[in-house]
Amino acid sequence: MKLYNILVDGQVHLALGTERGLVDVSAAGCTLSMEDLLAGADRAPLEALAAQALPVVEEPVYANIVTRTGKLLCVGLNYRAHAANTGFPIPEYPVLFSKFADALVPAGAAVELPPWEVSYDYEAELVIVMGKTAWNVSEEEAMACIFGYTCGNDLSCRDPQMRSGQWLIGKTMPGFGPCGPCIVTADAFDPFTDHAVKSFVNGEPRQNGTTTDMIFDCAKIVSYASRYVKLEPGDLIFTGTPSGVALEGGQSRFSWLKPGDTVDIEIDGIGTLRNVMR
Repeated sequence: MKLYNILVDGQVHLALGTERGLVDVSAAGCTLSMEDLLAGADRAPLEALAAQALPVVEEPVYANIVTRTGKLLCVGLNYRAHAANTGFPIPEYPVLFSKFADALVPAGAAVELPPWEVSYDYEAELVIVMGKTAWNVSEEEAMACIFGYTCGNDLSCRDPQMRSGQWLIGKTMPGFGPCGPCIVTADAFDPFTDHAVKSFVNGEPRQNGTTTDMIFDCAKIVSYASRYVKLEPGDLIFTGTPSGVALEGGQSRFSWLKPGDTVDIEIDGIGTLRNVMR
């Protein structure tokens, strides 16, 4: 099931992806919200509405995939080729860092690149959406705690990121965690199979990796993180990026992002997250 939050007259509506397109189930009388679903509400009313010929929303305006922004946790250096091409050793444990809540923006949002820096980079990522509290869970228990998955862009400002071993200041400028456009529920997406993870800047291919290149899979990430961070419904985990970011080429291959650039993140089975830099 593909679930969306969209804006209609300033209000967040729950929408559903169908074979015909996106339909506004809130406008059809459904009282469920994304937060209700994250809390375990029955999806049967959505399944019934999906079978109806509801009007298709032709040009949706997306809202954040979660209306209550929780933790934004990220995993660095989690693709073998990316780690190798940046000169870092393959990590023995997941490299964890975070973003602040105002980094989260929806598909379609413009992202400001502050003019006092220049080393802006893109990172296409599969993002886990938590659906249950996870505190010191095993790998076997971890998957049952996941609500679904979405596309993410771990936007980065490389110069401040690399000044020390703490990456925070290069990762959490406002808008530097776009996610969307939808959440694909866990029963409809298998993260252990081969999913292409791609990025494009102004239509030019940049990254073209697959989830099978991940060093730590989703079960390992959730289990490991839950030993140190109490994960809760609605928390988001960026799971790392494949090779092809601007950092790897030392600017000889790809240039830094600049105002006016359009960045597309594509993940097989989920969709495309598009944001414009300004």
